[in-house]
Amino acid sequence: QETWSNEESTDESEEDESEEEPKLKYERLSNGVTEILQKDAASCMTVHEKFLALGTHYGKVYLLDVQGNITQKFDVSPVKINQISLDESGEHMGVCSEDGKVQVFGLYSAEEFHETFDCPIKIVAVHPHFVRSHFKQFVTGGKKLLLYERGWMNRWKPSVLHEGEGNIRNVKWRGHLIAWANNMGVKILDMISKQRITNVPRDDISLRPDMYPCSLCWKDNLTLIIGWGNSVKICSVKERHASEMRDLPNRYVEIVFQFDTEFYISGLAPLCDQLVILSYVKEISEKTEVECCARPRLDIVQPLSESCEEISSDALTVRGFQENECRDYHLEYSEGESLFYIISPRDVVIAKERDQDDHIDWLLEKKKYEEALMAAEISQKTIKKHKILDIGLAYINHLVEKGEHDLAARKCQKILGKNTELWEFEVYKFKEIGQLKAISRYLPRQDPVLKPLIYEMVLHEFLESDYEGFATLIKEWPGDLYNNTIIVQAVVDHLKKDPQNRTLLRTLAELYTYDQRYGRALEIYLTLRHKDVFQLIHKHNLFSSIKDKIVLLMDFDSEKAVDMLLDNEDKISIDRVVEELENRPELQHVYLHKLFKRDHHKGQKYHEKQISLYAEYDRPNLLPFLRDSTHCPLEKALEICQQRNFVEETVYLLSRMGNSRSALKMIMEELQDVDKAIEFAKEQDDGELWEDLILYSIDKPPFITGLLNNIGTHVDPILLIHRIKEGMEIPNLRDSLVKILQDYNLQILLREGCKKILVADSLSLLKKMHRTQMKGILVDEENICESCLSPVLPSDASKSFNVVVFHCRHMFHKECLPVSNTVSSVQFCNICSAKHRGPGSAILEMKK
Repeated sequence: QETWSNEESTDESEEDESEEEPKLKYERLSNGVTEILQKDAASCMTVHEKFLALGTHYGKVYLLDVQGNITQKFDVSPVKINQISLDESGEHMGVCSEDGKVQVFGLYSAEEFHETFDCPIKIVAVHPHFVRSHFKQFVTGGKKLLLYERGWMNRWKPSVLHEGEGNIRNVKWRGHLIAWANNMGVKILDMISKQRITNVPRDDISLRPDMYPCSLCWKDNLTLIIGWGNSVKICSVKERHASEMRDLPNRYVEIVFQFDTEFYISGLAPLCDQLVILSYVKEISEKTEVECCARPRLDIVQPLSESCEEISSDALTVRGFQENECRDYHLEYSEGESLFYIISPRDVVIAKERDQDDHIDWLLEKKKYEEALMAAEISQKTIKKHKILDIGLAYINHLVEKGEHDLAARKCQKILGKNTELWEFEVYKFKEIGQLKAISRYLPRQDPVLKPLIYEMVLHEFLESDYEGFATLIKEWPGDLYNNTIIVQAVVDHLKKDPQNRTLLRTLAELYTYDQRYGRALEIYLTLRHKDVFQLIHKHNLFSSIKDKIVLLMDFDSEKAVDMLLDNEDKISIDRVVEELENRPELQHVYLHKLFKRDHHKGQKYHEKQISLYAEYDRPNLLPFLRDSTHCPLEKALEICQQRNFVEETVYLLSRMGNSRSALKMIMEELQDVDKAIEFAKEQDDGELWEDLILYSIDKPPFITGLLNNIGTHVDPILLIHRIKEGMEIPNLRDSLVKILQDYNLQILLREGCKKILVADSLSLLKKMHRTQMKGILVDEENICESCLSPVLPSDASKSFNVVVFHCRHMFHKECLPVSNTVSSVQFCNICSAKHRGPGSAILEMKK
């Protein structure tokens, strides 16, 4: 087979210019066919799944393999072969020719039938199951449609199926149905009932039936496709309902699709639910303005109810197409493989559905590498021609050529995978075009790992032009990818030119860390005051190295430094830290304050020192410290607070030391804050303090107002009102008195409300108790006397008995109860009375 060459394909056609992918691919049937058609011309061909049968104008029939090689040759007639028919098994063949000869013979057997008619026989069709003895039948078509059946003594008996409507020009036999076309239309015969079940007239009777013959094709046993002129009909054979039978055939035909095409139809074939149409095209020549034959077209269409949708359309350059007529083209197909054979006198072309390899070819041709790569990955088990890696490499090269270096480098990760040789090849390619930086982010760092030289080459590239990028790679890449010593020396050489470059210093510290030279790394981090210093200390347990660097760490970040020191007390003791910070009391305070927050007792021996530190550097936290500390010397604290005139702290300390009156006096004299004084008196809840507060406030109207507004719920306001001097002007006295009365009224209302609730609850509980005590109690054989532990009820119900049952559910024989010494007639349960559960009076005395 020849590949469809670009020179002979449609270079200027709209199909090639379109971005839409073709549905079919084409190959020219060559080998023996080429030799045949150099001396002869093809007139017809029949396709079997095992071989091809080609008839020529010189009366020869050739059997070919699927590659076009000749396997057998038959000299049938000196004139044109009109039709070749094969049964489904491919063992029997029927041939008819222009001189009226008809032959039916076995390809692998000796049986043979010869007949010669006085007119050209255009059509022969053998029964699809001719190999079976009871289906030895075939039909011929000339002026009559004749059916030949082999009968008794192997004689062939002819019978006329149809005549009188012109020459029979096409016959297709499928199953038990024969379809044929004559000058008037298409008929279908049911071979079971021997009845004709339909007549489909042709639409355009102006066309000569010998020049524009009818194309017939069975899609399946019940679906016939008819193409004539430019009209297509799809007919479905259906069973007629029994109620509609009468004198009608038991089957009928329904036209389910009907549409017209743009060109004349030369052949039809089904493709799933679509149609393949071979069309004969005429066009006006631009030079001579005369109508001439154009290249035939092969279209795939989707039938609709009254129209069709074109799926694809290809113009075919077959040899000698300029001289061909519509009747010179034929379309045959192989059902199992979706192969379509376009037969013309000088050429045989095979059209086949494009597979995934063809799809990828088209995508690569259109430079759609991304889609081609995706298609190859999806179909990697079925593609034969392409390799995913080759497509991927072509894609990378395409991106590099377009200048999309970053995208090309990113695709290397997916395409190159674990192939170290390809990785190294691509890295050198990127180096040649000066794009090492582009591929640096995507280099593999583990599984696989490339040669150290590759990574060193990339690092040197960054070190020469981009310190930040260099630092990023050092941070991201594991230290074992490259020779650390070489890179350290390179960084040191660059630092000689720029010794204060923070980026290089930071990177050098990281390199020292990889090389386990932690001391040097720590020095650089502390010099740079870099945040990673704490991470470095933690990660590599460098606490022994920082015992003399605590002040530096605290100066850098006191919060993180303190947290680290407190988290590692076992490695650096509290005493060592306090000692190191002795000359920096502000940092010492930060450390001890955080220590106190974590645990009030760990640094108890420094609590006295902390009083001064809080007073000096953090007064807002002094009072909370004094409140929470149980190890703080109060006298020392009081002395410091009095020296610094810290009133609130002094008041707290005085009250804590039991000198509440001095504390109150200080509030009133120093702070002159009546609300605070009242609050303090409320907290202490001491009558003498209230007395002192009243005495101090009695000649100060603003204090009196404050007392009147606040003491109503703690002290009788009458005591204060009686002491107010006559004529003293008190601000907002009326409002204060109103508030006192409202508070008093509110207290009365609250008490009354509580009383009502108490009475209601008592009554409710009493009723509940009464209902409970009025209920009966079940006494049966399982209950026992709590005193003698024998059943309460006697085994003999006829005997008399007395039982006492208490509300607590304890039961006794009356004779088992001790005699009460009290005068009261009320009896109590001995068990509950002994356990102090309250009295239980007998609610039931049973006698019999």
